[in-house]
Amino acid sequence: MNDNPVIREAVEADLPALAAIYSGDDKGGHGDTTDPAALPHYRAAFRRIEANPGIRLLVVEKEGEVVGTAQVVLVPALTGRGASRMIVEAVHVRADMRGMRLGEALMRHCVELGREAGVRLVELTSNARRTDAHRFYERLGFKQSHLGFKMTLY
Repeated sequence: MNDNPVIREAVEADLPALAAIYSGDDKGGHGDTTDPAALPHYRAAFRRIEANPGIRLLVVEKEGEVVGTAQVVLVPALTGRGASRMIVEAVHVRADMRGMRLGEALMRHCVELGREAGVRLVELTSNARRTDAHRFYERLGFKQSHLGFKMTLY
């Protein structure tokens, strides 16, 4: 049996596993659920992501099971003399799979995608309550440099 995680593009069949991972997040407060009635919402969002060439939704598999995810967004910019950046968003590893370096493998993969795309900067935000995640990102070489703001519209 291969213990190495597999990191790949998400496919529509992954949506129930992704919804389960997101709904297990007790700090994010995004209202995610495994209720089958919500699947059309996830499916519609997946199709919007899939249609955008600047966005990649990734999953990490362990022994054939989806146990983590991240989304990367390439952002062209005029700042930095036109240097692009990559935002890493919605990084989650299933609670029972944490501590197995799956998140590290996933984040290193995301950073490598940024290098391949020629981005100057990889950035992410993390909920202020996720102190374990903050230590994790710092261990990987990320530096806390900005203060983030959000406005909820609905």
